[in-house]
Amino acid sequence: MMEQMTQFMGQLTQAVAPRDNSKAPAFKTPSMKAPDSFDGTQAHKLRGFIQSCQLIFHNDPANFFSDRKKVLYSTSFLTGRAGKWIEPYLSNISNEDPSYLLNNWPLFESQLFTLFGDPNEVRKAEQELDNLRMKERGHLSLYISDFRGIISRIGDWGE
Repeated sequence: MMEQMTQFMGQLTQAVAPRDNSKAPAFKTPSMKAPDSFDGTQAHKLRGFIQSCQLIFHNDPANFFSDRKKVLYSTSFLTGRAGKWIEPYLSNISNEDPSYLLNNWPLFESQLFTLFGDPNEVRKAEQELDNLRMKERGHLSLYISDFRGIISRIGDWGE
């Protein structure tokens, strides 16, 4: 009986002893699909392009810790008219001024929307919101999803 008790105590001690976690695999950020290229000719695709970039930034903050890294990554997916627009900025890539477009994500994003976004996006979204109706026998979750999608394009809805 004493031998069984000693064995049990040994097993219990092993079970509660601190474990060496140095052999545990490190967390690896899951890879994500790169954004589709944006050529500046289809304004309705700009928001999706920006959202894809932002998902990647939030998924991998260690690599996208600065506005400059975010802007330079995003510019690699600009083609066509949008690519031609960014070329002069890229020719001055060594400019480290924080207000320079390549070093300022909010400015870069704002310029993309100003130059290539739909100037009537808010008005169209407001119209969609006015026309939004829940279909008979429709699911509330679908209505809410549509509603949230529309108000995300309006911006500061409370104003």
